[in-house]
Amino acid sequence: MNSGDRTLNVALTIMAMLILGTAQAQTLPLYDDYKHMGPATCASSVCHGQVTPDETANVWLNEYRIWSRDDYHSRAFSVLRSDESMAMAEKLGLGNPTTEKVCLDCHTDNVPVERRGEKFQISDGVGCEACHGGAEKWIESHAEEGATREDNLARGMYPTDQPEARARLCLSCHVGTQDRFADHDIMAAGHPRMSFELETFTVNQPAHYEVDEGYIERKGNIRSVNMWSTGMVKKAKRQLELIQSERFTGHGIFPELAFFDCHACHHPMDDQRMQPTSITGHLPPGMVRLDDSSFQMLLAITSVVDSNGAEQLQRQVRALHTATTRSTDQVRSRAASLESTLDDMVRSVGGHDFSNADMQAIRATLLERASRGEYHDFTSAEQAFLAVETLSIELDDYHQLTDPLDAWFDTLADEHQFSPGRFASVANQVGRNVQ
Repeated sequence: MNSGDRTLNVALTIMAMLILGTAQAQTLPLYDDYKHMGPATCASSVCHGQVTPDETANVWLNEYRIWSRDDYHSRAFSVLRSDESMAMAEKLGLGNPTTEKVCLDCHTDNVPVERRGEKFQISDGVGCEACHGGAEKWIESHAEEGATREDNLARGMYPTDQPEARARLCLSCHVGTQDRFADHDIMAAGHPRMSFELETFTVNQPAHYEVDEGYIERKGNIRSVNMWSTGMVKKAKRQLELIQSERFTGHGIFPELAFFDCHACHHPMDDQRMQPTSITGHLPPGMVRLDDSSFQMLLAITSVVDSNGAEQLQRQVRALHTATTRSTDQVRSRAASLESTLDDMVRSVGGHDFSNADMQAIRATLLERASRGEYHDFTSAEQAFLAVETLSIELDDYHQLTDPLDAWFDTLADEHQFSPGRFASVANQVGRNVQ
């Protein structure tokens, strides 16, 4: 190996460490060992409650106001008071949703009573510490002169800047865990279908920080493409973990239907959706397929950055689909095998140094597959659009594609009126605009 290769390997190793964070995953804030002091602790005008950003500080210091006024997380508890939530609770045989653990675990920072500080209020919803970790040990020290990010992490701050850690945190509610999960019963009672993509959801939340020189010096700069690709791997891995858990068993003779493609069943009988794809193989007519949207996106990524990995991924996902025609035990066995493959993919994909050529090729692959109808289910179509949008922003040619992307987005405006043919046709038009 020559010196140039060694230099490149060192650079890529540093990038992978930055992307993936520490080797051992940090405890999620809900389960940490620290008291959660409550958003009010951060709300004063000398802390994070200023009216406008402070240009002399290395953070804005108006973060509390942004959260309380513009961030949907601050309204998560109040949603539980709505007529719709009350009706859902009644259908599920629950009491008041504002006191039920199954609701509070994701609609609030529902830490145990003994870990709630004096200003903590469950009605604050998903507050600062639900993401940043219990502030008991770092609330004072993090503002001291000379305080470092490493000091804060050692005192219990959660590393939301790291893609792998951010994905674990967000997915713990937006996909679920063994302990908290929006199952088919909850959705049948009225809860919206679960849908998540890490980078898009991050960007669409009102920003309360700026990736400037100071931020990069403290935390590094994670590119959108790496946040997106890491989120895809972690989401797929979480699905496989849950399939192997008791959550997949469901009720009676049925498995847990929340793991499957919702729209395979929820569409008019005269709307023929049965259509094989390269990743499903030829499932028998009438088989309800697992939600494979994350794997569809990973297949597009690996086809560019790791062709051997793409072939292995396609074989294993197809085997997972086939297993659903046989037995629960075979599904779990295939899920375990595929999860092992994704463990390696976290590093090869999440830590990949994507070139412009890589991103252009991935985008072209997504558009080509969309054009020939590979993403004929709404969930995969939704993820394909979000992926192309993210890549176009990263490639800095989004402004040239605004009109065709807007037209493509319009095909996803109503999931109940989704037309696979129209989605494919407009994808073809978008593809012609990027060539």
